[in-house]
Amino acid sequence: MVRETIRFWRQGRALEVSGFHPRTTLLDYLRLQERRVGTKEGCAEGDCGACTVALGRVRGGRVHYEPINACILLLGQIDGAELVTVEDLAANGELHPVQAAMVNTHGSQCGFCTPGIVMSLFTLYHEGGQPLSRGAANDALAGNLCRCTGYRPIVDAALQACAQPADDAFSANGTKTAQGLMTFADGQDVFIGDETRFFAAPATEASLAALYAKHPDATLVAGCTDVGLLITKGMAEIEKIVWLGRVAGLDLIEDSSEALGIGATVTHAQVYPSLARIDPDLGELMRRFGSAQVRATGTVGGNIANGSPIGDLAPALIALGSELELRQGDHVRTMPLEHFFIAYRQQDRLPGEFVRRVTVPKLKGNEVFRAYKISKRFDEDISAAMGAFKFTLDGRRIVEARVAYGGMAATPKRATETENALTGLSLDEPASWGEAMAAIARDYQPLDDHRSSAVYRATVARNLVFKALSETASGETRATRIVGQREALEAAE
Repeated sequence: MVRETIRFWRQGRALEVSGFHPRTTLLDYLRLQERRVGTKEGCAEGDCGACTVALGRVRGGRVHYEPINACILLLGQIDGAELVTVEDLAANGELHPVQAAMVNTHGSQCGFCTPGIVMSLFTLYHEGGQPLSRGAANDALAGNLCRCTGYRPIVDAALQACAQPADDAFSANGTKTAQGLMTFADGQDVFIGDETRFFAAPATEASLAALYAKHPDATLVAGCTDVGLLITKGMAEIEKIVWLGRVAGLDLIEDSSEALGIGATVTHAQVYPSLARIDPDLGELMRRFGSAQVRATGTVGGNIANGSPIGDLAPALIALGSELELRQGDHVRTMPLEHFFIAYRQQDRLPGEFVRRVTVPKLKGNEVFRAYKISKRFDEDISAAMGAFKFTLDGRRIVEARVAYGGMAATPKRATETENALTGLSLDEPASWGEAMAAIARDYQPLDDHRSSAVYRATVARNLVFKALSETASGETRATRIVGQREALEAAE
């Protein structure tokens, strides 16, 4: 069975839409079709948050709302979800609690960014019911830029409105909405268009494999956080789009005592807790991975398949020794993750083959992991360099090392020369660490671009080797990290 429409929940009822161009963004649909112009276009690349809306999907028996950048999300990707915009919040002539809090704290200045901020607060409001720190509010709002720099009253609004359990029209109608959303789970493939131009959303791996084998020139989309920019900024004429968000099984997380299996369409928000349990540095890396909007849609498989040299996740997973699983037709193959990246934006992926899953080994008792993201801004910024280290120890001696960096070369890449120099080092002899630090220069000829000079990257990469060794030797990170100081100041207040 093939469905020729997308179906979503809107203002308490089910809607069906068909016949749209595959490149239609959700923002264009809202502004040009629905004429709901409260949702704004700012950067058109998912950075400023002016276009933020909320999508609700059923998880654990209830509707879970997440903030989404409508400017780079394709219309077809809202299939099966509830769509909420800023116009939907006020009820019976009264402002929604987050809107009222923004008024009470004077959180709106020019107002252009305000609708997106309100929608981010709306999703935070529906996560309420527990004490909310200023740091947590800052994290939730990291993807919303206020050009009038009114952040303090905006965070005050979050603290005022979002610390209590949700009590609004959406929570009151939660059961009805969840029941409506569950009726959309029909197991049907979606195909809108014809053989030359289409938006497709297969429901099974077999359907995906068959469709991609037939159309190997199609563009696969998971979260669309990268392909969306090709459309909005690069004006790419993409005619065939296959969205993976409905493929059953690709969204699974399999957690065992030895490894974490992550399906290709698992989002960064969904995998965040599982990665944080492997090591706190992975949790911190994911906390700074894009914004809440990006983490809600961007996927692990998409981040890997994208093959960006500055992708933060791949170096960390490479250092951990992860394996990648790919499928072409009925054939499934696996490889070490580092072998997938061949050259700039080129991967070891055959025509019609797609990323299926990544398996991440968990740390053993004698293994230590460290990861560092270096960027100009703390929040929502692309790394100048990202370094990840795994040391296997025999007492106080390193017997094996895996080191990988992002942002240093055309691909995420292991530092084999550095690994060799690290092997055999004593953590009690800092004077012997110099060779391992110097070996980084043999592993990389750093990029030189607007984010950072090659000299800066080379210096940072060398220093991170020393930092990883120092922290491992002492077992202490407090003295070497900026992270956590903001929270410590809050606690002191």
